[in-house]
Amino acid sequence: MNRPDSNSLARTLLEKLDYDQLTNCMRCGFCLPACPTFKETGLEPESPRGRIALMKAVADGLMEPDDMFRDQMNHCLGCRACEPVCPADVKYGQLIEQARDAIEDHPVHSPPVKGIRKLLFKGIFPHRNRLKSLGRTINFYQTSGLRRLARGTGIMRLIPKPLRDMERILPDATAQGVIEQLGCVHPAKGTPIARVALFRGCIMDVIFAGTNVNTVKLLAEAGFEVVIPPEQTCCGALHAHSGELELARNLARINVKVFKELNVDFVVSNAGGCGALLVEYDHLLHEDEVWKERAAWFASRVLDISKLLVEHGRIPAFADSAATVAEPMIVTYQDSCHLRNVMRSGSAPRQLISQVANVTLQEMKEADRCCGSAGIYNLTQPEMAGKILEHKMANVNGTGARYLLTSNPGCLLQMKLGVELHGRGEPMEVKHVVDFLYERLS
Repeated sequence: MNRPDSNSLARTLLEKLDYDQLTNCMRCGFCLPACPTFKETGLEPESPRGRIALMKAVADGLMEPDDMFRDQMNHCLGCRACEPVCPADVKYGQLIEQARDAIEDHPVHSPPVKGIRKLLFKGIFPHRNRLKSLGRTINFYQTSGLRRLARGTGIMRLIPKPLRDMERILPDATAQGVIEQLGCVHPAKGTPIARVALFRGCIMDVIFAGTNVNTVKLLAEAGFEVVIPPEQTCCGALHAHSGELELARNLARINVKVFKELNVDFVVSNAGGCGALLVEYDHLLHEDEVWKERAAWFASRVLDISKLLVEHGRIPAFADSAATVAEPMIVTYQDSCHLRNVMRSGSAPRQLISQVANVTLQEMKEADRCCGSAGIYNLTQPEMAGKILEHKMANVNGTGARYLLTSNPGCLLQMKLGVELHGRGEPMEVKHVVDFLYERLS
């Protein structure tokens, strides 16, 4: 395989990196204890400060962007825990995406990896009909006996371990998403407070369609009329995190156009990873004179469902019939990194959980630390993701919780895997906050 010219990559990095952000970093080190990869390794290049120094060294012509440089850029989880603690307000998330975008202009992937990236990023995620076909195919595998056959014959051992692990805990897929189940408009219960649009996601509406359905019903109970535009597409988060920024911009333009035409009060997300990019569409399209104003309109209206309910809704009564006053059910909450660090909505889910009668919210140690999912990081960097998950589960097990809740589908799958691999041996159910709350409507 021919290696790309390092000088060409260096020039691309200089063109795409926001040099002002590079120089804003004061090298103070506040980001170090917030960074999961630095905490695991203790190595300076594994920290935000270290990665920024590498970017600047390449941009200044002091080092070549070699394989080590590429590896460090890809070894970052993109959790952005460094941003809330940065006194200089360095936009690290934007820098790492710009660096990866430059790297993907000079790719070194093997032919199979190139094919998989093209299939996923261009062939499946942006197309609803193809996603439905994927859901139908997975559902057939799960319900026809093929899954039992594959596991029983040992053929699964031929598949890479990260994919085997995900297959074990994957929920039942479906081709019947939220629109197929509820339609495009769902009325509010009682006097409407506002008209909101649901961002249904791509994989979310195939693997967690039930959560989307419960999201709509919960919003209606809280006084919101919900519309779900069928023309919406993938948010582009996985594209942006994987160095495909132009593809992410194309998807953003489609979504901005679709939702702007609805003239809704809010755009609601129930997935922290999706919401974090949606709320930054204004930055993603800030250089596009045609779209930047509409993108700013869109981004200003994006809210996570928990924050929308707490700040604008009529919060319904929640009760847990399985618990008693004498012996409350213990619940713990794992933060979605992007929900907490980008959307700054870490408290709203906790407020809602705490309002469920007879339920005690037990905070785990380092609840704000990444679980290792990070989009597809647990598939592309399984060794580091596995270490992070094992340490996370030690903190989860310390709570004694019966339920482990989170607000992002990737986190949910990762935590289900964590319970499977490192659980304490007692029953613990992993759920999306929305599902937990909807099941407990009084």
